[in-house]
Amino acid sequence: MTDAVPRSVVEAFYDAFVARDEQMLEPFLHDDVVWTISGPVDILSYGGTHRGKVAVLDLIIRVVPSQFRAVHFVQESMLVEGNRVAMLNRRSARRAADGRVISYRVANFLRFHHGKVVENLSLLDSFDAAEQLLGHSLAPHEPMSAVQGDLIAI
Repeated sequence: MTDAVPRSVVEAFYDAFVARDEQMLEPFLHDDVVWTISGPVDILSYGGTHRGKVAVLDLIIRVVPSQFRAVHFVQESMLVEGNRVAMLNRRSARRAADGRVISYRVANFLRFHHGKVVENLSLLDSFDAAEQLLGHSLAPHEPMSAVQGDLIAI
């Protein structure tokens, strides 16, 4: 593969990302980077797709920290294959609005081009994060008891 990214570059990018340091992070982002965060945007308003280095830096450095202050990042695994990277992490953050601490897993799928991130897809365990943010379970209903008859509830 002609555009393989060295693991050392990925690790340096991750360190800059975790530090939320704009000057460290900026060199790792392609001008046309596409950064997607999946999750319920009514609860995690910064979710969705963000395009371009300026927008992504603003998201990482200003927008997310204005809502959540990272407390702890734990990298559980990282796989680097050619120019693609898959990471599984556990993040803990304190919500700015009320100080509530939440902890959730997130998988990041990145694509690099010439040592710069051109694409990121973050898949959050948004169900778990939403329950923690709301402070209650999102279970739709109590488990069904024995049902008589031939009707099935779906």
